[in-house]
Amino acid sequence: MPHSTQLSARESALLVIDVQEKLMAKIPGASAVTNNIAFLLDVAKLLDVEIAATEQYPKGLGPTVAPLAERLPSIPEKVMFSSCGAPGVIEGIRAKGRNKIVLVGIEAHVCVLNTALDLLAAKFDVYLAVDAVASRYTNDRDIAIRRLEKAGAILTTVETCAFEWMGGSHHPKFKGVSALVQARMKTLS
Repeated sequence: MPHSTQLSARESALLVIDVQEKLMAKIPGASAVTNNIAFLLDVAKLLDVEIAATEQYPKGLGPTVAPLAERLPSIPEKVMFSSCGAPGVIEGIRAKGRNKIVLVGIEAHVCVLNTALDLLAAKFDVYLAVDAVASRYTNDRDIAIRRLEKAGAILTTVETCAFEWMGGSHHPKFKGVSALVQARMKTLS
């Protein structure tokens, strides 16, 4: 029997928070964060994990960065810091029966933090893929991650999510995910 915190594709949703051009230009390691999110989006699509995304005031912060925008469904705009305030996002995830939500995006100490706290209050299981979450300042990111862990969010990584979603090498999409892992390894070198 799996542990209650273990991810499975059929119970999971991936929420991409505000990975927008003007903000990403100020994020240390933005390329790695973008690549990690792209990897997780590709795995999620392959394994039928529900995907949602948001943009914070795109008139001011620009659109979602191109490598992610092309992988995403519609991206509702929001002005509240929490993605739970974006029209239809949480309702759509809830309607699909997904109770474990993996969060990626920026900024860790603002929109990711507020979203995670709202999701925890709404009784979702929240997972924070720490290698796909960033802020302009390292201290803000680190404190936000520590705070969210204390609040009940589960820390993980994008590759851990990919393998947990499959559950084992017997999964019919294992070779496809393995190819994505191999391609990701080349971008990290």
